[in-house]
Amino acid sequence: MVSAKHPRSGSALRASARPASESELLEIPWLKELMPDERERALGALVVNEVQVGEYICRIGRPATYWFGLLDGLLKMSNDDSQGAVITFTGVAPGGWFGEGTVLKREAYRYNIQSLRRSRVAGLPVDTFHWLLDHSIGFNRFVMNQLNERLGQFIAAREIDRISSPDLRVARNLAALFHPLLSPNVGGVLRITQQELAYLVGLSRQRVNEALTALADKGWIRVEYGGLRVLDLPSLRSGVL
Repeated sequence: MVSAKHPRSGSALRASARPASESELLEIPWLKELMPDERERALGALVVNEVQVGEYICRIGRPATYWFGLLDGLLKMSNDDSQGAVITFTGVAPGGWFGEGTVLKREAYRYNIQSLRRSRVAGLPVDTFHWLLDHSIGFNRFVMNQLNERLGQFIAAREIDRISSPDLRVARNLAALFHPLLSPNVGGVLRITQQELAYLVGLSRQRVNEALTALADKGWIRVEYGGLRVLDLPSLRSGVL
């Protein structure tokens, strides 16, 4: 959506965007909550864009012009690196929609959202987002659930910061990426490399590899070609090694 060096403006986003395909519309979880006239309004405003590795979708200090959702790929939410080390708050996996709090308040972003690999991102304009809030009970319910789950996610993230065990840090971060409501399109397998996971967790690739081996030995996950399969999500969320 925006270049790491030269963030694209809202007009540039619209110029390079395209309508969502029928298959992509099936990947947007909140559309099924809308009534026919509400859905028609949303479909007329939704756009999709390709994001390259390292590009920023949201940038600290930039005004929110879209509510975004990840159709395919992997994103990370982090702070501004100008004040020191980068802190990653969470990852965004396929099916996840994010930034609703900022869009609700029509504020500037207080965090960065950056692509860890080539991704497809959908955007709903802020004005359409607010129109749906004013007219759609189903959309309101979806956004309310999003905010509630997001609050729980960030409370869990604060707890993760206090975990000294690297294995448990990896486990808790994986659990967040497999969240059934915030990342509904992940399913049982997450397409992620060890290096991408290392970026999200804040550990070295070697240490992440050791943690994944430990989690696999516990029977919580299985490492597969190109990704990870979760075998025991409750243990990833709260288990003790």
